[in-house]
Amino acid sequence: MIAVAGLAAVAACGSVAATGSGSGSGSAPAPKGSLNITIQGAPGTAPRHYTLRCDPAGGTHPHAAATCAALLAIKNPFAKPKPHQMCPMIMASSKRMIISGDWYGQKIHKTIQDGGCNLALFTKLNQVLR
Repeated sequence: MIAVAGLAAVAACGSVAATGSGSGSGSAPAPKGSLNITIQGAPGTAPRHYTLRCDPAGGTHPHAAATCAALLAIKNPFAKPKPHQMCPMIMASSKRMIISGDWYGQKIHKTIQDGGCNLALFTKLNQVLR
């Protein structure tokens, strides 16, 4: 009975490796960060949309590797504002970013406006993502 269980385990291990290897052509590893980014500028301007893949870098962002490095340098770039934080009730502009996807195991779906509690975060991310 132990021998049968051992053979079943070996057979299962082999089948998992075969399905995970794809066509055997050495496909790239899955990215650790995968984001969809939409940046809406001033009224009347067309929004810009990018995909960004990090670790390994890729996607449609024109400077994917540099953008990934800059995002990784920001401690928790998609953090929520701290509870009970005093926020300026100022909207600097009508610009906003919509970011969704996975960032190193964290699910992201965030709209960041250029003002209020997100003013500083928008400024940081706008420098990195544009």
